[in-house]
Amino acid sequence: MINRENYFQYFKYSIYILLTINFYFFFTEDLEAFSIRFPNGISIDQVINAYATTIDTVAWLALLWILELETYVLEDEQITPLMTLLSLIIKAICYGFIVYAFFGYCVSLLFYYNTSSPQEMDLCSLVNENWSYSQMINEYTSISSENCSLLSAANEFVRFGDTYAIVDVAGSKDIIWLGWVDVINSGVWILVVFIIELNIRLQEKNTHQNMSLKLSKFNQYFLYPILFINAFYWGIEGDFVDFWDAFLWLVAFIFIELNIIQWRDENTEQP
Repeated sequence: MINRENYFQYFKYSIYILLTINFYFFFTEDLEAFSIRFPNGISIDQVINAYATTIDTVAWLALLWILELETYVLEDEQITPLMTLLSLIIKAICYGFIVYAFFGYCVSLLFYYNTSSPQEMDLCSLVNENWSYSQMINEYTSISSENCSLLSAANEFVRFGDTYAIVDVAGSKDIIWLGWVDVINSGVWILVVFIIELNIRLQEKNTHQNMSLKLSKFNQYFLYPILFINAFYWGIEGDFVDFWDAFLWLVAFIFIELNIIQWRDENTEQP
């Protein structure tokens, strides 16, 4: 029989599925930006820089489903030593990629700072020379005779490093701000999952419930608001995919927090 609890679970897993679908959009975005930022190809150590968002997303998706198993799907007696070991191995890999992706965002931010001095030019003079215009972070539009007069009304532009990508001065500042939001967002999420991991360990041992409650409140009242502000900023800047993805991740991890609260209540009720 379908009850309120069933509807709640259907809604929760629909959020998880939507996040999984979002992976496609970030992969195509990284793929399209790759040819612009790395026209001469990349070395192995540059892969994380080129596909930071894609790698980050895959690691977070795997981590989300593992946390859902640990905090809701599996009962305490089902968490065997082998299950715990496999979980720790998978999560260690995910955390490694998440931290690695964080440094990828930092490298990308440095890339956006690496611009030439502002130069006066006409975008239409770059038609047929394989130049692209950066309308937003990691989003580039080929300059053509049809759009060259529409991309920007400015007369001063900067070039990103040695690439064939340019942007006006105001657009460069906007991209740098978005780069900072990426770095801050990634760092805050690392803190969030670190606290969730501590909470899981406390619930498994059924100890220090007051500390567990304080950790949950720190996430709820300090870290999640920062993530919400980041999502709001992406919405203002007009990047709907980033805003939508950030909103879904917030909702998804609120569900993980609710799982932990329910788990903590069950532990508290036990004699």
